[in-house]
Amino acid sequence: MSTIAILPVKRFQQAKQRLAQAVAQGHRRALLEAMLSDTLLALRRVRAIDQTIVVTADRAAARIAEGHEATVIDDTASSHSEAALLGVSHAGELGASRVLLVPGDCPLIDPVELEQLLSRPTPASSVLIVPDRHGAGTNALLLTPPEVIVPAFGDGSRHRHAALAVNQGAAADVVELQSLALDIDTPDDLDTLVSTLADTRGRAAHTRGLLSQLTRTHA
Repeated sequence: MSTIAILPVKRFQQAKQRLAQAVAQGHRRALLEAMLSDTLLALRRVRAIDQTIVVTADRAAARIAEGHEATVIDDTASSHSEAALLGVSHAGELGASRVLLVPGDCPLIDPVELEQLLSRPTPASSVLIVPDRHGAGTNALLLTPPEVIVPAFGDGSRHRHAALAVNQGAAADVVELQSLALDIDTPDDLDTLVSTLADTRGRAAHTRGLLSQLTRTHA
C-alpha cells in the first residue's frame, strides 16, 4: 500500500498571527521554520511513508522541504483545506493508495507513533481522524483512498470529518496520538510546548534549539 504524507504550509509571514503577543515576527518565522524541519525529519523516519508532499507558496518553506527530499507543490489555494486538496490530487496522480494529512506545526511528532498508526488495519474506504488536544479540531487525517472525502479543516473539524466519512459510506475512526495532539497556534500552546520539551528528550531538536536560543536572548 502506497502512503503519501501531505503538509499544507502557509507563507511564514502570514502564519501564526495569534503568537504575535508572545513572539516577535522575526523570531516567529524562525520558530515556524524549526517546527517544519522537525515535522519533516520525523516523517522521513517513518518507513510506512513512501513520499512527502509540501504544498506551499513560501520560498523558505519550499527550500526546507526540498532539503528533506519532499516534493513541493505551489500553493495557489485560498485556505488550508484547499491547499490540502491540491496535495491529495497530486498524490492521487502519483498512485497513492492513501494519504496522511499532517500540519507543519506539531514538532513533537513521534515516528514510532506514526508507524503504529499507519500499521493499523483499516477498511478499503476509511477516514482516520487524529484530534488536537482540545478534542474539537483535526491535527491529522488518514484518508483511504485519498479522495474518500474532501478535507474540511477549521473549528469543529473533528466531528465534521467524521460526518463527511459517514455521508460517503466510509468507516470513521478517531485515534488520539499524544505526539500529534499539540499544534502551536497560541501563547498557551507555546507555553505547553516549552514545558513538554523540558520533560522530554530526543525529539524536536530544531524547535528545542530555537526556543533555547530565544530564552537566552531574553534572559
